[in-house]
Parts: sequence; C-alpha cells; structure tokens
Amino acid sequence: MMHADEIDAAAVAAVRAFGRFYTRQIGLLEEGLHRSAFSLTEARVLYELAHRDGLTASVLGRDLGLDAGYLSRLLKRFEEQGLVTRRSAAGDGRRQVLALTPEGQAAFAPLDEASRAEVEALLARLPAADRTALVGAMARVRRLLGDPSEGLEAGATLRGLRPGDIGWIAHRQGVLYARDYGFDLTFEALVAEILAGFVHDFDPGRAGAWIAEQAGEVVGSVFLAPASDTVGKLRLLYVEPAARGQGLGRRLTASCVDGARARGYRQLTLWTNDVLAAARRIYAEAGFRLIESAPHRSFGQDLVGETWMLDL
Repeated sequence: MMHADEIDAAAVAAVRAFGRFYTRQIGLLEEGLHRSAFSLTEARVLYELAHRDGLTASVLGRDLGLDAGYLSRLLKRFEEQGLVTRRSAAGDGRRQVLALTPEGQAAFAPLDEASRAEVEALLARLPAADRTALVGAMARVRRLLGDPSEGLEAGATLRGLRPGDIGWIAHRQGVLYARDYGFDLTFEALVAEILAGFVHDFDPGRAGAWIAEQAGEVVGSVFLAPASDTVGKLRLLYVEPAARGQGLGRRLTASCVDGARARGYRQLTLWTNDVLAAARRIYAEAGFRLIESAPHRSFGQDLVGETWMLDL
C-alpha cells in the first residue's frame, strides 16, 4: 500500500478542494441544516431512523462512524424532545431498539423535503446528459472509496455498443493493464486496433458486444467476433476494479457464450496470458479448456500466451 508521504500533494489538494466545493453546494456550512434547528449529524441520525427498522444505538453508531458517548447524548436529547423512543427487541430484552415517534417523523419530513428540493434545483441547472454523467461520477467515487451499499443499490446492467464506448474501453484497458501488469503502450494500441476492426467488420449475425453499465458508467465489457464459419472468438473481457466482486466477469463471459450459441458457432475460443489469473478462473469455470500455451515477448513483458477452447 502506498504510504502517505508518497501521495501526490496535488491529489490531496484536489480532494480537499472538492470537499470544500461540495459542502458549499449542498448547504452543509449553514448553522442548521436546510435552515432547520438540526445539525448535519442530527439530521443524519433522524434520516437513518426514518428509513431503517430495528436499529440499535451500537449499529447506528458503527454505521455512521460516531463516537458512542456523543451519540448517546444526542439520542438522550432526542428522547427528551419526544422525537425518539427505545423499546426492548423481541426475544432479547437486552437489546434496545430505536424508533422515531410521530413527532420525530413530523420533524424529519421537512428536512427530507428540503434536501430533495435542493438537489432537484442543483440537477435542474444541468442538461440531461450532464446529470447522467454527474450521477455516474458520484457512484464511481462511492465505489472507489469502498461504500458497501453502492453496489447493492445499483447493480450493473448489460447493453450493446454506443458511441464513445470504443475509445473508452481502449483507454481503460490501457490504463488498467499498465497499472496491474506493467503492459506498455503497444497493448493499448492492440486493443484499439481490435476494436476498430470489430466495428469496421461488424455483422450482428456473427458478432456481438456486451457492455456493463452501472449508474451510467461503463464498468466492463466483452466482445464476440468470428474466427471462422464455425468458431467464434471471445475478446477483450475486462471489469473495472471498483465493480469487481459482483460476479460481473462471469456474467459477461456467460453472455458471450450464449451469444456464440445463438449465432450457431460450434466452438468458442479465446487467447489470454497466464498472468491474468482472475480471468483464467472465470474461463475454467465456464467450461473452457486450455489447449495451447507458448512463451512470448509482448507489451514490454515476458509472458506465456494461452489459447482456450469451449465446445458449444
């Protein structure tokens, strides 16, 4: 893991600048959130209690990262104001479950509406395409910073090619393979050549593309191209790091296999390198078998290339 003294100072400054900008945009610098009597933390506690059943103080504190003593004082104040109640959990009298009272629900409602209206006004300033881009960028920030709820809220969907996908996929594969395996620019150039040829020669009866999209952002892809009249070729499988762990690589591979069968191919082949361990596991699980391997020098690396085959 990179040490703090190795982090680019400009990157740190950029993240801090974004935080200052965004807190100003959504009104977090006001004394009371949305001109209410509640602080940001108090409003967030009310939000969680309004949207989640069966919460205990310990779970609430853990999920929000709040100090136990501070949260205890905040909840006591809410109880004194008649906004929150505690009751023993069913079957476990030691656990105290929190809930909003009708007064608490009434106090939270205008906060929720003010927040919704403020965000709607923010988005209304943007064209539809920019709104989609903004939401996608926010989802990517959450994934990159490890928000466990993001993937649950917005699972990836598979679609066909759209303008902009070809350049983006070549770019991302070039970046990721350089970062993870040390591949040089010749790899990105090869990916670009393969994609350009795919588009130039595209025949929907023989070829296909499956693009994984999550929150408006491309997070993976796979391509099917003809190798002969009876053999199809799986090409350029990849999944963004932030979208891994969802089984997306397996979904893309399965879609390509199904697409090959639907187009009447008898076999599906692919070429990969031995360093791509995760992809090789996916291919093996899908029923591909390794039929040939040979060392080669490519992309600035000494590699072992592998040909895999699946009987359809």
